Amino acid sequence: MKNLITSVIALIALVFSSSAQAQTKTPKLENSLLWEVSGNGLSKPSYLYGTVHMICKPDYFFSEKTKKAFEASSKLVLEINFADPAEMSNMQKMAMGKEPLSKLLNPEQLSKLDGILKKTAGMTVQQVDNFSLMTVMSLISMKSFGCTDIKLYEMELIELAKKRNIAIDGLETVKSQLEIFGNAYSNDEMLTMFEESSQAETTKLVEAYKAENIGNLFDQVTDEKITSEKTKKMILDNRNSNWIKEMPQMMKNESVFFAVGSAHLGGEFGVINLLRKAGYIVKPIMN
Repeated sequence: MKNLITSVIALIALVFSSSAQAQTKTPKLENSLLWEVSGNGLSKPSYLYGTVHMICKPDYFFSEKTKKAFEASSKLVLEINFADPAEMSNMQKMAMGKEPLSKLLNPEQLSKLDGILKKTAGMTVQQVDNFSLMTVMSLISMKSFGCTDIKLYEMELIELAKKRNIAIDGLETVKSQLEIFGNAYSNDEMLTMFEESSQAETTKLVEAYKAENIGNLFDQVTDEKITSEKTKKMILDNRNSNWIKEMPQMMKNESVFFAVGSAHLGGEFGVINLLRKAGYIVKPIMN
């Protein structure tokens, strides 16, 4: 169960980030996962880093430029502060469904889910009956990576922050994030997401991430086949907008290392563009 909870934690934002509809205006961004934020009254520059949340160990990397930026920062801010025991406790509670899937889903949906689980995870719907649909999504997504030795970027960053004894904070809470998720998708949309999850698609995602190709990455993880305009706004645009309200005060007097899902960086309503509209200078760090 511990490993299952860890996978849920790692995949919350990945689920959000990789199931949002493509936006009509996507400013072209340089190929970099790391961006410097300065100007607009900041006493020191802060940094914005895009993660993929989960990746196979052989594919994991943390470049020298990113290490330098992290070491120059006095605070780590993630989407959710997983270093907070209260947040971890809430995650464990929410991994279980409010009601069994056998009651939540109709017979046709249960049959469909059973087929997907057997094909992708070697499990049956009876084995996951007490889990939430989000937990089921984490199981299916883990299988799509095609490996058992997995690294979690957020957890790696937390360990680095603890070694340096710097503060750790979050832009939102487990509760708020799961409420967004629960309101954003219908059960049928969730099942469609499960069907779309495949090792081939995950491989393409990882390749784009390793190349730091923000544009390619954004195009891949914003798929209009599996979500509505309403869902896209809830899981990407609105959250990005909320973060932009929190970030200025956080980085006003100190250098902050913000680490969020890479899909949140690009697009007209992505964090990079919203910070620029707010008056900040946001530039890629290439090497």
